[in-house]
Amino acid sequence: MPTDAHPAAPRPAVDHDVLIVGGGHNGLTAAAYLARTGKRVLLLERDDHLGGAAVSAEAFEGVDARLSRYSYLVSLLPQRIVDDLGLDVRLVRRRFSSYTPDPRDPSRGLLVDGEADAASARDAFARVGAEGDAEAWQAFYAETARVAERLFPTLTEPLPTRAEARSLIADEHAWDAFVERPLGETIDARFADDLVRGVVATDGLIGTFTDLDDPSLDANRCFLYHVIGGGTGDWDVPVGGMGAVSGELARVAREAGAVLRTDAEVVAIDGDSGEVRWREGGVDRTARAHVVLAGVAPVVLDRLVAAAAGTASGATEPSAGAAASVAPRDEPAAGAHSDEVPLDAGARHRLARAGMPEGAQVKVNLLLTRLPRLADASVAPEQAFAGTFHINELETQLDAAYRRAAAGDLPDPLPCEIYCHTLSDRTILGTGLAESEAQTLTVFGLHVPDRLVDAHGNDELRERLRDAVLASLDSVLAEPIADVIAMDAAGRPCIEVKTTRDLEHALNMPGGNIFHGTLSWPWLEPGAEAATPADRWGVATAHPRVLMCGSGAVRGGAVSGIGGHNAAMAVLEEELP
Repeated sequence: MPTDAHPAAPRPAVDHDVLIVGGGHNGLTAAAYLARTGKRVLLLERDDHLGGAAVSAEAFEGVDARLSRYSYLVSLLPQRIVDDLGLDVRLVRRRFSSYTPDPRDPSRGLLVDGEADAASARDAFARVGAEGDAEAWQAFYAETARVAERLFPTLTEPLPTRAEARSLIADEHAWDAFVERPLGETIDARFADDLVRGVVATDGLIGTFTDLDDPSLDANRCFLYHVIGGGTGDWDVPVGGMGAVSGELARVAREAGAVLRTDAEVVAIDGDSGEVRWREGGVDRTARAHVVLAGVAPVVLDRLVAAAAGTASGATEPSAGAAASVAPRDEPAAGAHSDEVPLDAGARHRLARAGMPEGAQVKVNLLLTRLPRLADASVAPEQAFAGTFHINELETQLDAAYRRAAAGDLPDPLPCEIYCHTLSDRTILGTGLAESEAQTLTVFGLHVPDRLVDAHGNDELRERLRDAVLASLDSVLAEPIADVIAMDAAGRPCIEVKTTRDLEHALNMPGGNIFHGTLSWPWLEPGAEAATPADRWGVATAHPRVLMCGSGAVRGGAVSGIGGHNAAMAVLEEELP
């Protein structure tokens, strides 16, 4: 308690109320909310454009097509955020949920039509010999829909406790199936057919390198976020591509008065004083804020705090949600060796990546002159590619792919999921292409952990993954996919491959992890702190003046704006001076 003899030290002057590090969609969401309340907001983005992973780009030289380069579908963006900020964002619902050619006999496949009646749905399952799973499928997804309807609205509210979430779901059978038991056990108990099991399982594996039966329940958390979006679990196509979403967020943030600066690379964050150092235009700059919001991954935040403390080795307390602090690339951790035991380059590299989150996917963008013909002649390509196109994703294939990758080799065949944006929205194509039969394909390959980059080298792995994706596609087509791949202005095939290391370099996502780290349950676990607004909103870090506002926040991950919204709500609840 201050006395007359020892008065409290005055708070240091600040340049901004809130300083946001990172101009991805979450940072932009936070900026928009806070600026609309009159807060002085400065956002710093190291790249020359805003949007982070939610961007559109011309990926192929001389080709007038703006692809959603990294993220590509929207499910978790709450209508509440759209309405609060007045976003002009249009999403297209896909009629066909998925198509899965049967690897056991590619002349047949499972087409899941959202508009099919019960008899037609049963016939679709019967075509792949899984008629016994038709009713189980309907019951299973009716159950996930009930969970979604009850749980999704809580994502933009203070965190419920685990007990409150369980009571809210009010279905002990569903709680046990999705929260208490490994996802693989639940799937195997509900479904008999290998193909059906695999289709269900993929929602627990996208971007997550794990076994379906792992007691860590990593697959369960990944699955939960994939099936609760919008209160329905639907994944929609953003008209204009993902860049239209981040572009709208940037527009409303600027109009509210937020200052958004690109080519501004933050190099240090002082978690005690709120001072941020960055480089912009070749000049070192400094500013102080009441609160700093970190839209970067927790591991990156730890590095920036360590840099401010003069401990660039990374020896600092990890932020909430971070597995551990890590050293910058190719710098050994403090105390890791002595002068008597020099480390070679390989050892230094391994130490530098110790504790790094690990992504587990490859992203491939393609432009086609037309859709290819399928080995299954009973399904039109326009139907098959209109939803999620699953390739080589029997449950047994997914299990084999995981084990092969865990042993250090590339899965063969590579499990893949494909999305065709242009069947739902042709605005991303220039006039000439839009009037042609051209289509874009986004391929997402599973079970490709970042460790494979170190085992094979990034350039070699990128080539092998390109070939593996094309081979996976060829295995279910009636013609080689190469015959319908368009050429760019230089005569090269329109194929773009992004490995986990490519994502790390382009987006500052450690290990290429698209969730910035391990996903958390969307509630407070027993014993968790709930003393501050940051705790209650799931955005706390180890530093009181620094809040997490990106995918590394509790309830982060995917293009949702939820991390940014919740960080903004915590700031407003704190009532800055």
